[in-house]
Amino acid sequence: QYIVFIDELHTLVGAGSAEGSLDAANILKPALSRGEIQCIGATTPAEFRRTIEKDRSLERRFQAVKVAPPTEEETIRILMGIKDRYEAYHHVRYTEEAIRAAVYYSNRYITDRFLPDKAIDVLDEAGARVKLRQAAALMNRRPRGSSSDISHFLFRSRSRLYTDEWEPDFFEDEPVVDVVREDIEEVISRWTGIPVTSIKEEEQQKLLRIEEELHKRVVSQDKAISALARAIRRSRAGLKNPNRPVGSFLFLGPTGVGKTEVARSLAEFLFGSERALIRFDMSEFMEKHSVSKLIGSPPGYVGHEEGGQLTERVKRNPYCVILLDEIEKAHPDIFNILLQVLEDGHLTDSLGNTVDFKNAIIIMTSNIGARFIQKRGHVGFQATPEQAQAKIEEEVMHAVRQTFNPEFLNRLDEIILFDPLTDEDLLKIVDLLVSQLNRTMAHVGIEVRLTDEAKQWIVQKTCSDRTFGARPLRRALQKYVEDPLSEAIIRKRFGPGSVVEVYLEGDSLAYRPVSVEKPDDAVLVR
Repeated sequence: QYIVFIDELHTLVGAGSAEGSLDAANILKPALSRGEIQCIGATTPAEFRRTIEKDRSLERRFQAVKVAPPTEEETIRILMGIKDRYEAYHHVRYTEEAIRAAVYYSNRYITDRFLPDKAIDVLDEAGARVKLRQAAALMNRRPRGSSSDISHFLFRSRSRLYTDEWEPDFFEDEPVVDVVREDIEEVISRWTGIPVTSIKEEEQQKLLRIEEELHKRVVSQDKAISALARAIRRSRAGLKNPNRPVGSFLFLGPTGVGKTEVARSLAEFLFGSERALIRFDMSEFMEKHSVSKLIGSPPGYVGHEEGGQLTERVKRNPYCVILLDEIEKAHPDIFNILLQVLEDGHLTDSLGNTVDFKNAIIIMTSNIGARFIQKRGHVGFQATPEQAQAKIEEEVMHAVRQTFNPEFLNRLDEIILFDPLTDEDLLKIVDLLVSQLNRTMAHVGIEVRLTDEAKQWIVQKTCSDRTFGARPLRRALQKYVEDPLSEAIIRKRFGPGSVVEVYLEGDSLAYRPVSVEKPDDAVLVR
């Protein structure tokens, strides 16, 4: 007697049905009820509820058995049992370390699939990559005369077919190559877009210099950068809570002191590009119905199939920095959504899909208490700097507790106060902006330099009122430096290789080429 196995059992319901005829499920029912055949069907819980569970007579003829994903140790034993066919097919040898790495990394970083499927795919692709790398070396040493041989090899390099179906002779005289841990890490990195290489010497030094790297773009704000650096080091060392995001922070401070810039710098440092920053202006989520923008519209509403802005973007890019700007302007229902993200590291969208936030860093900014921070130095004539700082922090935290619920504040890793920028900080920011301008003009071949007097003039001209922070500096540099310089470039006063010095002359800025012999040829800018 045979046992019939039907994969995707739910497809039987309605299959082949027409007017006056039976579908495949109803044709199967009499044989199942008489016990003439033994049948095993496979389907997902969602499809079982949607199709088979509604047909009570069909459901009665089957005994539901829930198959849970195997554990990591069970998956390792599964891979050890099936690795031979992949080794023979790819002409490689999988080390035990590579198999353990495939299970560990796939379970940690690939969250939308299950074991052992994702681990098997990682092994398969790692073997294919090693095989292709070996093929490239062989082609360089002994190129084949026919391109069809190479094409045939390339098309068949990654497959789950049994080795009996195709025995390539391309490597018959070559030694078997080992697939090692580094090959597995390369596959995971390509799939996820995040560097998951082992903590080698160069990465160790990079992790220890996070503060230094972030300070290349962010001036001052040592507390914020130190808190972020600690969270990143915990995550890379494998010590973070596996069920929570990498870090969740609330940045408090006046406008223009670098809260958003810290998030941008962190995204570029961790993932190599600011595109890994997912930013939301929470002033767009002030209404009650705006919750659906984040997780998707309920069933029956327009846009239900499109999903939510937050869940869809994190689903496509789970390794990211999420910036929620001006969080105090969001509707209170938004905070109820965030509680689940901050505590459990996941969120369910309107389609029923669970989105993983465990590899994201969540940064929220707010201007609450900014007026207290800006009053620094005016707390009292007898107060020491430490007493003034403690008084300001107390007033700011009192304002924060009046605005946010305790259950929300209790789930944050850290609440960080950003200090107002000093004159020295503003001068450093001018240097950073000039460096950015020089990188932009690198293709033109022109370099801009500002004298110390010119920098101080720009700071005093634009930032005498510290209410707006450092944002006016960018506009001032555009008005007083970039605009006159662009006109001079169009008039061909400066060409490739020129070094333009901006200096103070009277109450205005002037610029001159310092790479020529006539430094007195200055142009006044008013």
